[in-house]
Amino acid sequence: MNQRIGNKLTQTAWAALSVALLSAGSIGCKSMNKTQKGVVIGSAGGAVLGAGVGKAAGNTAVGAIIGAAVGGVTGGIIGRKMDKQAEEIDNIPGAEVKRVGEGINVTFDSGVLFGFDQSNLSSTASGRIAELAGILKKYPDTYILIEGHTDDQGSHSYNDRLSKRRAQSVAAFLTQQSIAGNRIRTAWYGEDQPKFDNTSDENKAKNRRVEFAIYANEKMVESAKKEAGN
Repeated sequence: MNQRIGNKLTQTAWAALSVALLSAGSIGCKSMNKTQKGVVIGSAGGAVLGAGVGKAAGNTAVGAIIGAAVGGVTGGIIGRKMDKQAEEIDNIPGAEVKRVGEGINVTFDSGVLFGFDQSNLSSTASGRIAELAGILKKYPDTYILIEGHTDDQGSHSYNDRLSKRRAQSVAAFLTQQSIAGNRIRTAWYGEDQPKFDNTSDENKAKNRRVEFAIYANEKMVESAKKEAGN
């Protein structure tokens, strides 16, 4: 069954956010309600905070979403706009959809995976990415971050290059599906962010993956600000 996480961050990400804020000299989060936390996220340094949260939480896709957040009433409006999109993506077979703050984190249990030492998409993966692209086209006011990952076989430098090729392969496929190139960003992390321990062939196969972070672009942010009366 696909995992769903409403309009709030995972406990791990919140814990990491607290660490990042404290490290930056900000006040702690324990006494803050969700709205106050949202305001802090939006005003605490954007990409820098997001990178810190992602590193601490072990998930840079989540960190990117947090870093892009604007918070407050505007962030709440953006979050509601993301809800329907997340629900539609959740209907794709094998999709694991997490609503995180003001964005969406997407992975696939067996679709967007790669063969050993491969960066080309399988036919199953291509079909599921095509379904995802169809939904993304309906909601054009977002950025799409594609992160590439590998298992731990091979050298660190080789896996870094392989994860780059995987992210770029998926990005190229999305553009072939008529997703505008200026919406797409890529990142790659080699073997550094395994979702599973690399102790079995099955787990290694699951780590050969890409992850998606979907978050608001400037147009959506401005629209939400107007709706919020800002």
